[in-house]
Amino acid sequence: MAKEELPSDLNLNLIEMVQSARMRHDAEARPSDLAAVYWIEAKRKDGDFAAPTANAGEWRVPLMAETADAAWERVKAMTVEGKLGYKSKISTRPAAGQAEPDQRLLCVRTYDADDREDVERVKKALLAIGMAGLQYVADE
Repeated sequence: MAKEELPSDLNLNLIEMVQSARMRHDAEARPSDLAAVYWIEAKRKDGDFAAPTANAGEWRVPLMAETADAAWERVKAMTVEGKLGYKSKISTRPAAGQAEPDQRLLCVRTYDADDREDVERVKKALLAIGMAGLQYVADE
């Protein structure tokens, strides 16, 4: 089949397949077990939630490597249940040039930085499970 004759949704199907495989992988992954990928992600299950806007943002939580697995399990479960933002992710290794080699970054995405009520709801939920040092960053 010539390139011009390929179905127009072929690339979208391939992207969806890759994303689905990644989410299945990440569902069981622990930050301490991986170094080949930089982020592990969790997404909330489908439901009646607001869709992310162009003005989304995220809570950033610095963690030490020895606490990352336990923190991730709590945040991942709450994300999947729809109790936090629409997506969460955690780094599996420090960023290049990071001053503290044992530091990891946990991010919880909110659908709209202008929805202060939702942003505060997510913050309260994170504080309730022991997260500290939270910083909110809106997308630009």
